[in-house]
Amino acid sequence: MQASPATFNILIIGQNNRLQYEALLFAASLRHSAPQFSGRLFVGVPQKGPLWPQDPSIHDADVLHALQQLGAEILPFECNTFGANYPIGNKIEALLAMPEGEPFVFFDTDTLITGELADVPFDFERPGASLRVEGTWPKPTLYGPGHEGIWRALYDRFGLDFESSLDPGQPTGYWRHYLYFNAGYFFYKCPRQFGERYLDYARAIRDEEIPELTGQVLNPWLDQVALPLVIHSFGGGRDALPKGLLDGSVSCHYHLFPMLYARESDHVVEVLETVVTPNKIKKVLKAYEPLKKLVIQRKGAKIRALFDRDNLPAREQVIRKMIKSKGLWLR
Repeated sequence: MQASPATFNILIIGQNNRLQYEALLFAASLRHSAPQFSGRLFVGVPQKGPLWPQDPSIHDADVLHALQQLGAEILPFECNTFGANYPIGNKIEALLAMPEGEPFVFFDTDTLITGELADVPFDFERPGASLRVEGTWPKPTLYGPGHEGIWRALYDRFGLDFESSLDPGQPTGYWRHYLYFNAGYFFYKCPRQFGERYLDYARAIRDEEIPELTGQVLNPWLDQVALPLVIHSFGGGRDALPKGLLDGSVSCHYHLFPMLYARESDHVVEVLETVVTPNKIKKVLKAYEPLKKLVIQRKGAKIRALFDRDNLPAREQVIRKMIKSKGLWLR
């Protein structure tokens, strides 16, 4: 596996909602935990247009100033395919505005950097994505094709070799037998190439009547349906990175702050509570209620005390219910 090049860029998404505060938190954690990162941090911001009934761009001057102080660059982009009906599509369309031919890593904005990114041995010739994933899609219907038939139809639609995508160590019909990622991070050598193909595949899956997809729900899973096809088409796969780095010691995709306090490591909590401490960061993040109460006012400690991280409930719904019962479910 090749070592990382000297520089690569990072893309996250920010807009006029909770994502602007998560973007600021991401930037603060990047500067704190990865001082050797020498690339550019882009905050992709969707622009007002026909697909957004309300302007999604960031208007808060304090947020914009704080991001600038942390070296983040605002990257405006147009939404011509997705928009308010599928805001997850931002991650696809923003790639088309990134610098062409420069390696990139995309992270979902609800991520903390908890270790040195420069130590991750990215091979940008072979794309990869997050394997911290559950079998959320597809959900085969009683009379429809199973996992095998659904995924094979998609590979056939895009002229891809299906057999080479399979994990022979997993049984046929089991969701892990098929290439499937969480779209919380992914990487490649060129964002434009990756983004154009990602957009083409996602749009085709959304708009075309593929018989094997009858009865399958694509919202919110469309990005995760198209992603393995894109990665496989560029020669990537599930073995693109060593285990335990991203979604491990170097990054944490926390999703929601109550869930972070319930299940993540002491180190993740320490990073979170450290990076919000500087006044110039704290005064901006206080505008977001979950951050203010759980992190800045340290009420997240009450959530943490409810759970044994070595023996968490198997179902996330149980964790959420316990947090809600204490009036600490803030999102």
